[in-house]
Amino acid sequence: MTYVVTRPCIGTKDRSCVEVCPVDCFYNIKKKFYNEKYGVPVDGEDGDDAVGLLIIHPDECINCGACETECPVEAIYEDSSVPEEFKEFIAINEEEANAMSDEELEANRCTAK
Repeated sequence: MTYVVTRPCIGTKDRSCVEVCPVDCFYNIKKKFYNEKYGVPVDGEDGDDAVGLLIIHPDECINCGACETECPVEAIYEDSSVPEEFKEFIAINEEEANAMSDEELEANRCTAK
């Protein structure tokens, strides 16, 4: 089991979840593709902090649940409890995490420090 960041994070990226994560398993995916695909207007291009969403690396998440209650836009769910309209985000979190090299992971890791 792991937690998953879903659609409401796009355009928000509040990071309250990052502040409580004990293992730093959040990553900043700065791809305007997600804003466009899900109809969330944004000023900026790929690589800008304002575009895209945060994801949780499924291999790093320890399933503690601390992030879920901290998310102000209710974008985080346990993978077995993701609402039907957000199910595709299970794959998005996994695919984005697994597509990054070690260097990219380190560059895009969100930490509370």
